[in-house]
Amino acid sequence: MIKVHDAHKKFIEDLTSQGRSSATVLAYGKDIEQLGDFLKELGKSQPHEVSTKDLQSFMAKLHKEGYTPKSISRKTNSTKTFFRFLKVNEFITDDPALLLEHPKFEMKPPRILTKMEYRALRDSARDDLRISGIIELLLQTGIRIGELSRLKIADVKFSNSGKAGEVHVPPGESYPDRLVPLNKAAESAIKKYLNIRPQTKEQIMFITKTGRPLLVRNIRTAIDRYFKLAGIKNAKVNDLRHTFVAHHLMSGTSLVLVSKLAGHKRLATTEKYLNLIQGRLEEPIKLNEL
Repeated sequence: MIKVHDAHKKFIEDLTSQGRSSATVLAYGKDIEQLGDFLKELGKSQPHEVSTKDLQSFMAKLHKEGYTPKSISRKTNSTKTFFRFLKVNEFITDDPALLLEHPKFEMKPPRILTKMEYRALRDSARDDLRISGIIELLLQTGIRIGELSRLKIADVKFSNSGKAGEVHVPPGESYPDRLVPLNKAAESAIKKYLNIRPQTKEQIMFITKTGRPLLVRNIRTAIDRYFKLAGIKNAKVNDLRHTFVAHHLMSGTSLVLVSKLAGHKRLATTEKYLNLIQGRLEEPIKLNEL
């Protein structure tokens, strides 16, 4: 009989072989490690000894410890995936997680910035050419903050001889690379930043004063600071991406094209915005007015 600890290792190996992202593998790994520690306290070292009641007790313990319903739901999903893997590979004959239910919680809809809000954000960062360029690029292209942090100077092509500019978005662990149009507002902001960018051999577009790549957490911290300076409440960096998607749909850009530009893996992800934007936004604006 396989031990929970060994089953955990095989589970991680299987996730990795499937090409799951490192973030997903890490999250699942920690969740099952936490479950394993709980089962050890119960004196159950083998998966076949685990009952649905044991798993429910684990989730109840998480609730008492202050985990949010959303976090518990993710751990429930990890647990279900783990035991499904064990069942498929015949390490167990019965799946105790089959009847395990997700806690109910309400998903907050994406935050979409109004015209007044994103103009205020721009104004607050006007004198910081690096962050101003980052904000404009996120708002005008809808790229993910992780994608932006990996952008190289060569990935940005400015307009030339009547040909529009574009950004080559590097591939991630779970999605391919893509090309996104670069409008005049973003192009202008990037050019201003490049004029003051430190001279260095580093090819990453956005760097620190010492020439090192700007980390995602540094970008988040800086933009959060400007959200506060602009008086914009309850907003996060990813809301610039939400705003890009919503305003494109409001402007009549096709669902398929918006999905492609945003790099959504499923069209259903883009479709979720349709109900959200009904009656929520102002009069549709032209894309270059963003």
